[in-house]
Amino acid sequence: MTDTADGRGGVGSRRRGRPPRAESADTRDRILDAAREEFSERGYDKTSVRGIAKAAGVDSALVHHYFGTKEQVFEAAVEVALVPALAVRDKVLEAPLEDVGERLTRFLFGLWENPVTRRPLLAIVRSAVNNEAAATVFRRMVAAQLLRRVAGEIDAPDAELRAELAAAQLVGVAMMRYVIKIEPIASADPEQIIARVAPVVQRHLTGP
Repeated sequence: MTDTADGRGGVGSRRRGRPPRAESADTRDRILDAAREEFSERGYDKTSVRGIAKAAGVDSALVHHYFGTKEQVFEAAVEVALVPALAVRDKVLEAPLEDVGERLTRFLFGLWENPVTRRPLLAIVRSAVNNEAAATVFRRMVAAQLLRRVAGEIDAPDAELRAELAAAQLVGVAMMRYVIKIEPIASADPEQIIARVAPVVQRHLTGP
């Protein structure tokens, strides 16, 4: 049975309007789950608020009500992928600075190897590559949540540049392994990749 104009279309019909207060948290979570799936599979340009609403089983007005524009939906949907990165200062920089390259590389590749965090990361990278609005969100979140935290621990006048170069190294390898899937990088043992990439990241951060 298809949806009717007032949303009483029977089983599978989308909810229209605002849900009761008790359902708000569940509705938001369903919208974010659907958004991450859509952005991951389709990228930013091919994802629409209407498509997200359909996948979540709600009316598109609810998506706008909770999150605003598509760019704001994207930012909210992918932010969960960067939540672990908020702990990067504590998890990575608790070790001596001369070991930070290995710890940072291992930490970030751990996120990519985990199926739970890989999908939203794919949504971020695939969308940011092809769309400037998504790239702006990516830059803002990465700069604020990750790079500045790392740069703040580096005692050098070019600390931010060093942190950005380290991030570029990590993002580039991740792109080739998880997004483009170029062999033999795509099927290489993660430990082998970490062993080769970590020294380069360390040199960017603390080298001459």
